[in-house]
Amino acid sequence: MRNASRLPAETNGPLVRPWLARLHPALFGMPLGLLGLAGAWSRFGRTGVEEALAVANALLHVALALLALLLVLWLAKLARHGTVLMQEWRHPVQGALLALLPVATMMAVALVAVRWPAWQPALLPLAILVLAGQAVMAWHVVADLSTGRTPPEWITPALYLPTVPGGFVGAMALQALGQHGWAALLMGMGFGAWALLEMRILNRLFAGPLPLALRPTLGIEMAPASVGSLAVVTLWPSLPADAMMVMLGVASGPVLAVLTRWRYWSEVPFNAGFWSFSFPLAAFSGTTVEAVHRGSWPPVVAQIALGVASLVIVYLLVRTVALLLRGQLLPPS
Repeated sequence: MRNASRLPAETNGPLVRPWLARLHPALFGMPLGLLGLAGAWSRFGRTGVEEALAVANALLHVALALLALLLVLWLAKLARHGTVLMQEWRHPVQGALLALLPVATMMAVALVAVRWPAWQPALLPLAILVLAGQAVMAWHVVADLSTGRTPPEWITPALYLPTVPGGFVGAMALQALGQHGWAALLMGMGFGAWALLEMRILNRLFAGPLPLALRPTLGIEMAPASVGSLAVVTLWPSLPADAMMVMLGVASGPVLAVLTRWRYWSEVPFNAGFWSFSFPLAAFSGTTVEAVHRGSWPPVVAQIALGVASLVIVYLLVRTVALLLRGQLLPPS
């Protein structure tokens, strides 16, 4: 019986990896979305709604706990199944999705540095380390894409992650740590990467539907404009409301482009990849809250934006817990 488990897949049924080896990088979209929502509620609380600060605090603690758990599991995966992790690193899409790990960590740094300023001296070395790892991921993705090693059918919005949302969220983290100059530089790098990748990725998206397995990544298409707007608002607190509303107008374009293709991504059974919708919507709602606070829009606009983002993330959370309870959260192989 002991030797039977070592038979090749073709004589012993499909190869099923241990659950630890099947941890998918898309899982880091969960704490990232919750962290983005915590930031949006925190901004809403600073407009005078004290109850919102309690919601933001609860979301922050849950997100940090989930992020810490996933980081520990990923370290265990590296130790036990390093070859599997290297396969994911070399994969055109999963390699890009691995950038969710540093992006989520940098978002946590940005929120923790504001919530607990005493931690800032310890967070700065962590931020530098994470940014270095993120830079390696960005180099890997851009090198493959720019030299034609990424097959056209694997070009997806996930390729934005290491460079564009990574640059913007990294800028927010450095701003929270008091490094405004470096934050502005990183912001510019994020915009430059967006310009570099946008034409290639949009050309693929307008060429026809993505393969079914890649369609959950369509939510990331909303990230560059939405997260970029939030980063600009964070770095320049005195920015006038009119400029913020222009950015919201730009960010609404990708949101509508994703919504118009709802038939494409709704054909896919729910999985953790759909958390790609969470952080862009949370960032969009956070920018809306700031625009309402600084401008002349009625408060109900901020409430609606925050409510929609919260409902979507609650829906994602409920569906994810249901998958976990049924033992279907991780892909079978």
